[in-house]
Amino acid sequence: MRLENERESRNVEDRRGQSGFGGGRRMSMGRGKGGVLGLIILLVGAYYGVDLSGLMGYSDSGYSQQQSSQPRQVSAEEAALDSLSRKVLTTTERIWGNYFQQNGQRYREPTLVLYRGATQTACGTGQSVMGPFYCPADQKIYLDLSFYDDMKRQMKASGDFAFAYVIAHEVGHHVQNLLGISEQTQRMQRQARNQAAANKISVNVELQADCFAGVWGSQIQREGKLENGDVEEAFRAAQAVGDDRLQQQSQGRVVPDSFTHGSSAERLAWFRKGLQTGNPSVCNTFSAR
Repeated sequence: MRLENERESRNVEDRRGQSGFGGGRRMSMGRGKGGVLGLIILLVGAYYGVDLSGLMGYSDSGYSQQQSSQPRQVSAEEAALDSLSRKVLTTTERIWGNYFQQNGQRYREPTLVLYRGATQTACGTGQSVMGPFYCPADQKIYLDLSFYDDMKRQMKASGDFAFAYVIAHEVGHHVQNLLGISEQTQRMQRQARNQAAANKISVNVELQADCFAGVWGSQIQREGKLENGDVEEAFRAAQAVGDDRLQQQSQGRVVPDSFTHGSSAERLAWFRKGLQTGNPSVCNTFSAR
């Protein structure tokens, strides 16, 4: 990607020098559902990347997270990924800002949170093992830059445009949130007749975010910011995170009813559709057959 002349976004919160769980939660041994059992439940939730504090009756005022600044060493690769992430975010701000303005709306820019290992979010505890994710409750995208290593080593998907696709996908979820799509789909999932039906809705949400990422990529291409091989990098990344491929790698079999993000072929197809058209209106995955 040719982003040398692109500015770095200011909508970035860098938590990499903070300890994610310093001090943990302050729990009274004799109040409510605390004590040793409460500690075990919270630790289990943290391990699986899920905030279980609601089950224990704790509110945000019931704990304090100690975050201490610590000296950190940053490699040249991480510094480059840091800069790339900020510049990619800037391009999404410009492209989606223009789209919303053309449709008489205002685009509220999301915040990119860079962290290491684990961090607290308005959606619960975030951990790097979860991969990059978007939290609609605080309109922030959470990213541990070590995910790029996972892409290269485990997914065999490397390159700056491949990494940019990942960020653009999460921004796509932010666009869904601003357009009210997230709220509608959450309501649909609560009313779903079974888990398989709820999973299908989740797949449509993720495929639409892929399509939105393609719309962003289309504009980047028009601006002449892509180099030879960039599009193929993003295609490999889209295929690498398909549910069928990940399930085959992790458990040796594929269970379509449990898909939550879509197959490799579906993810590639919708990303390509957005890339070829540059038109968000073609990204209605919910009505597609």
